[in-house]
Amino acid sequence: MALEDYRRKRRFGQTPEPDDGPARTARGRRPIFVVQLHHASRRHYDFRLQVGDVLRSWAVPKGPSFDPKVKRMAVEVEDHPLDYAGFEGEIPAGHYGAGHVALFDHGTWTTDGDVAAQLAKGHLRFELHGDRLKGGWHLVRSGKPARQPQWLLFKQDDAWAGPAEADDLLEGVTAPPASRTVAKKSAARAKTPAGNRPASDKRRSAARTPFATRAARKSASTPATPAARARRSRTDWRAAAGKLTGAREHALGTDAPAPQLARLVAQPPAGGQWLHELKWDGYRLLASLHAGAPRLWSRNGLDWTDRVPEVRDALATLGAREALLDGELIAVQGRREDFNALQQVLSGERQGRLRLVLFDLLHLDGIDLAHAPLLERKQLLERLLRKAPEVLAYSSHGVGDGEAAFQAALDAGFEGIISKRADAAYHPGRGDDWRKTKAQASAEYAVVGYTPPKGSRRGIGALLLATPDPTHGWRYAGRVGSGFSDPQLAALGERLAGKGRAAETVYVPEHDTDLRQAKWLPRPAFVVEVFHRGTGGRGLLRQASFKALRPDKRVSDLADAGGDRIDDGAEDGSVARRRKTRPGTAPGNTAKAAKAGARAPAKASKASGANAAMAPKASGPAKPTRASKKTGKTTRAIKAANAAPGPTARGATGAKQAKASATGGGTVKDRARAAPKARARGAGAGNARSPPALSSPGKVLFPGDGITKRQLADYYAAAMDWLLPEIAGRPLSLVRCPGGLRAQCFFQKHATPGMDLVSRIPLKESDGGREDYLYVTDAASVLELVQFNTIEFHPWGTHVDDVEHCDRLVFDLDPDASIGWPDVVAAARQLRGFLSQAGLESFVRTTGGKGLHLVVPLSPAEPWERARAFAQAVAEAAREADPLRYVATASKQRRKGRIFIDWLRNGRGATSVASFSVRARAGAPVCMPLRWEELGRVRAGNAWDIGNALARLKRLRRHPWEGIDAVVQSLPG
Repeated sequence: MALEDYRRKRRFGQTPEPDDGPARTARGRRPIFVVQLHHASRRHYDFRLQVGDVLRSWAVPKGPSFDPKVKRMAVEVEDHPLDYAGFEGEIPAGHYGAGHVALFDHGTWTTDGDVAAQLAKGHLRFELHGDRLKGGWHLVRSGKPARQPQWLLFKQDDAWAGPAEADDLLEGVTAPPASRTVAKKSAARAKTPAGNRPASDKRRSAARTPFATRAARKSASTPATPAARARRSRTDWRAAAGKLTGAREHALGTDAPAPQLARLVAQPPAGGQWLHELKWDGYRLLASLHAGAPRLWSRNGLDWTDRVPEVRDALATLGAREALLDGELIAVQGRREDFNALQQVLSGERQGRLRLVLFDLLHLDGIDLAHAPLLERKQLLERLLRKAPEVLAYSSHGVGDGEAAFQAALDAGFEGIISKRADAAYHPGRGDDWRKTKAQASAEYAVVGYTPPKGSRRGIGALLLATPDPTHGWRYAGRVGSGFSDPQLAALGERLAGKGRAAETVYVPEHDTDLRQAKWLPRPAFVVEVFHRGTGGRGLLRQASFKALRPDKRVSDLADAGGDRIDDGAEDGSVARRRKTRPGTAPGNTAKAAKAGARAPAKASKASGANAAMAPKASGPAKPTRASKKTGKTTRAIKAANAAPGPTARGATGAKQAKASATGGGTVKDRARAAPKARARGAGAGNARSPPALSSPGKVLFPGDGITKRQLADYYAAAMDWLLPEIAGRPLSLVRCPGGLRAQCFFQKHATPGMDLVSRIPLKESDGGREDYLYVTDAASVLELVQFNTIEFHPWGTHVDDVEHCDRLVFDLDPDASIGWPDVVAAARQLRGFLSQAGLESFVRTTGGKGLHLVVPLSPAEPWERARAFAQAVAEAAREADPLRYVATASKQRRKGRIFIDWLRNGRGATSVASFSVRARAGAPVCMPLRWEELGRVRAGNAWDIGNALARLKRLRRHPWEGIDAVVQSLPG
């Protein structure tokens, strides 16, 4: 039906119902459904499905039933506008449908095939993904003659079927005004004995009985939800998981999991030690269960739980309380030609069912399975999925004969295969245990511009592509102009219309392509995947053809190109061999480097500021010493690093510090704390190494403020005496912005090719694997990171010579937007009092944002588990003491009008921004330590920036945190 009937029956302006104008709901989303409880002259449920730009609607007098045997009459009524899905309220008397309308359920719905064709045929099969209504349903047109078409609504017999009725699920549904109900019914009820009332009236009365009362009358064995049934009848998965080789008891973390990635190879590996799976063409998703509640994560850590509710609901029926699974989200068959269908379903352009094809099981009910052999993990996964809903599928495999598996995949229309070692553990990151072989090479690139269309073509002519480059930031890689459909060209044309300029914004090597009409975007905008046949002599793509947009990938993800570049030489153990030959890690060199560093006295440096520190040498940047290139295998090599100058806030005299530097005595922690006040003397202990020359010094990193890369480097060189003791010898995470704030910034904790002056230390990850983490030892290594467009420095609360113990706690006071700065200051003082009652001295700093940090030094250092538990206990105690001021959970909804005490920065691997670090925010604010006495005079958390921070440092006679490293205190209890 058209909206004319809806408009004809209503007097807009006199009824609160939405008009029939254009929908105010956001486009680009999946089709919705809504069920509303309508207390009209006859109480009923309104059942509505979005079909195109309207809500097709049915009135269901008794409401939906979860019992597949119960078929409910559904009378088709006029279509409603999409905005009606959010309507709840009172339709005035005298108007069509007068009475109270309450929202019963809402969500998305899916079906296979053409919706209009199914409705015309008289049988619509569909699935609902709401809070109350889930699973498969049917609408079948009745053959009975009637004024309005009558249909039958009934449940499919699946995991969500049961004896429940809609009237059993009214808890939380807005009730109608009591006055209207009383006025309408009280007189009749008073005159009619209960025993003489019609049965229908008794049923309606029962339907209005409070939910808790009705629920108490039902049998205790009747579950409220299918998930509850699944939990009651679940297998002892913990016992089954515990039998796997290498399984161990371990609680599942709540952070976004990191996936294992495959390396692209030219040929599939041979041998019976490899198993081969289809390479599904979809989106990588990892699924976790915590206390039975599912969450879905993309490969880059984005929360996809609400984007695919059908998968979320299916995971809840597995019967496990804790789990971590790895898989690929697909549409149709998951073949090459189905990827566009997947994108269209997710964007709401078409209807279709999605499936999560699962190929790994990493955790199950308190048992960590990441170290178990892959084949055993998959066998248990197959058991877990035997009775799962169809939306969860198991990815089968073959063992051995990779060439035959590859050919079979191509014959079936798939992109290729993934080959995995059958006996290998699961290791996040890219390695040789997983290898992918594809029929046609494809890779992901950032879109940095476009060419206009020619002739009859519409939208765009071609997209200009770029790839990360360690020297230039971004390097032009070629263009792609074929493979687009007409709707794709139109959408891209609309997206890019009016954007771009004639001047190149990325490095463009020599080429013979006509780019005179090209429009270059100010920063890489989004990611696309293209087919190609290699690169030409100038490094540009040959015969590129568009495959798909990749909204699941961030521009910053392209720094890891290992999965899209063929490694022809991949052999068993090659990763281990590369690790052994990495510069600075050769056995036997460590002790020699330590001795060399110990013998080398500290040299005085007359140069100061970034101009002198970064002046290019005729022979190029000085090569790092052997000691500087160590990965941190032993403490002795770390001690050999030259100490940097810094303020004498930490207790040692200049003479003692110079002696420590000359003799190489003490740990990195001691050396960083013992730094002379070079500013007062005009000279200090110099760095033996020179930083690299600064490339693109005029690049604007803060576009709103015009602050360039040179100005950032100048600040860090001038503030080095203050910054270095805060971060030296501590594992670091960085915030890098290669294209400035207008482009994509990203966190980084591992080394990038070309970083030769920073040090590396292999650290054990939560999954048991080991990865190399970054840390700095001197000014040269810090300025090298600035050369790589690092803006923020985030250290761990520990040092590399004892990473398993925490020597600093950080409490981050993160206020809601409605909280004023004076309230944040008052909260900091109150939290200081709480910590003082526990016998702990604390120090305060601005964050460069809207909050404050309280930093608690620990000496001796404490184990991470104990530090984190104490931090949580403090936050919870503060919340209980003042619940109107504080919240201890990260939920934005609960934070409204309160201050979040972020205690989560105190776990192993967690970080917080360093004192004196610039923030990657407008205005280039600086994180600044304070004396408690001056906190009341500070006007905001971003009071200092790159423009006025150095003036403050020049005025300071001593460090605001003087004596912090002399504090001896430990956690109570």
